[in-house]
Amino acid sequence: MNAVGIDVSKGKSTVTIRKPGDVVLMSPCDIPHTQSAINDLIKQIKSLEGETKVCMEHTGRYYEPVATWLSDAGIFVSAVNPILIRDFGDDSLRTPKTDKADSKKIARYTLDRWAKLKQYGIMDKTRNQLKTMNRQFGFYMAQKTAMKNNLIALIDQTYPGANDFFDSPARNDGSQKWVDFIHTYWHVDCVRSKSLNAFTEHYQNWCKRKNYNFSAEKAAKIYQISSDLIAVFPKNDITKMLIWQAVALLNTASKTVESLRSKMNELASTLPEYPVVMDMNGVGATLGPQLIAEIGDVSRFTHREALTAFAGVDPGKNDSGKHIQNSVRTSKKGSPYLRKTLFQIMDSLIKRPPVDDPVYAFMDKKRSEGKPYYVYMTAGANKFLRIYYGRVREYLSNLSNNETI
Repeated sequence: MNAVGIDVSKGKSTVTIRKPGDVVLMSPCDIPHTQSAINDLIKQIKSLEGETKVCMEHTGRYYEPVATWLSDAGIFVSAVNPILIRDFGDDSLRTPKTDKADSKKIARYTLDRWAKLKQYGIMDKTRNQLKTMNRQFGFYMAQKTAMKNNLIALIDQTYPGANDFFDSPARNDGSQKWVDFIHTYWHVDCVRSKSLNAFTEHYQNWCKRKNYNFSAEKAAKIYQISSDLIAVFPKNDITKMLIWQAVALLNTASKTVESLRSKMNELASTLPEYPVVMDMNGVGATLGPQLIAEIGDVSRFTHREALTAFAGVDPGKNDSGKHIQNSVRTSKKGSPYLRKTLFQIMDSLIKRPPVDDPVYAFMDKKRSEGKPYYVYMTAGANKFLRIYYGRVREYLSNLSNNETI
C-alpha cells in the first residue's frame, strides 16, 4: 500500500508518499504544474512496488488538471471533500496549516480510508464540467439581474413603467418582449408624439417584424398610459445611447444564460440518472441539470443522511448527558449552491402543488402546524433529497444489473 497525498494549489502541488507503519517513501516536495514535472511524478509513482492510490482535495478548479493527468496515466486517483480531510484526526494538539503538513495529512487519510476511496474517472469529468457550467450559469444570472435592474432604473427616467407592459417569458434566444419594446420605443415621446392610429399601425408593424402577437386593445392601453407619464430625461441622442447600451448588455447576458441553460440540459442528459431525476415533481429543464450538477455521483454517498449532510439540510444534534435539545438548527455545512437549488424546487412545489406528491404533502403538513417558512422549506428539502437518493440509487442499480445480464 502506497499512499500519495497531494496538496494542490495554484501553479504547484506538494506531494508526500507514505506506507503503513509511518514509513515515508518521499518527503513533502513541491511539483510545478508542468507536463515534464508531472510526468516525472507519474514515473516515480509507477515505480513503487505494491498498490498505489493518490488522494487530493477537490477545492476550486486547481486539482482538476493534476487529477486528469494522473488518471489518464492509469493511476488510481481520488478527489475528496476538503471537510473530510480537515476533520481527519492528527493525534496532535498542534494544527499547523502549511502545504507540507497538509500533504502529510492527506497521505495519512489515504491509508486510513484506503478501501472507501472513490476513483476519479471519466464520468467525474462530465460532472465537473456540468458543475462548472452551473456556476457560470449562476454568475451570468446575477449579471442578467443587475443589467435588468439597471435598464429599469434608466427607463424610470424616460418611460416609467414600460417594463410592466408585457409579461411574456423569455424566448429560447433570451430575447424578451418588454426589452425589445424599449429598444424601439426608448422614450415616452416615441409613443405619445404620434396619434393613436399612427402608433397602433407602427406597433402592429413592430409586432409583425419581431414575431410577437398584436392586439389593438393592448396598443390603445399602452398609448393611453403613455399620454399621462412624466419623463425626466429629454428625448435626445444621449438618452437614446444610454437606453440602447443598457438594452444591448441585457440582451447579451440573456442570450448567454439561455445558451448555458440549453447546453447544461444537453450535457446532463448524457448522465445515467437524468431520466429519473427529470421525472421528479418540481424539477424541470433548468433545475434538473442544476440539481445533478451540484449533487454529483450519488453513489459516493453511503446513505441518505450523508447526502442531506452534504446539502446542509440535515437536522442538528445537541445532546450531552441528560440534556437533550429538541429543536436544533440545521448544520448548513454543505454546499450553498445545492441548498439554493433545493429551495427553488421547494418554491416551485409550493406555488404549483402537484397531485399526490409526498414532498409537497409533507411541507403542507408542517405549514399547517404553524411551522415557520424556513423550517418547512428545509424539512421539505431534506425529504426531497432522501427520495432522490432512493430513486436514483435504485435506478442505477437496476441499470447496472440489466447491463450485466
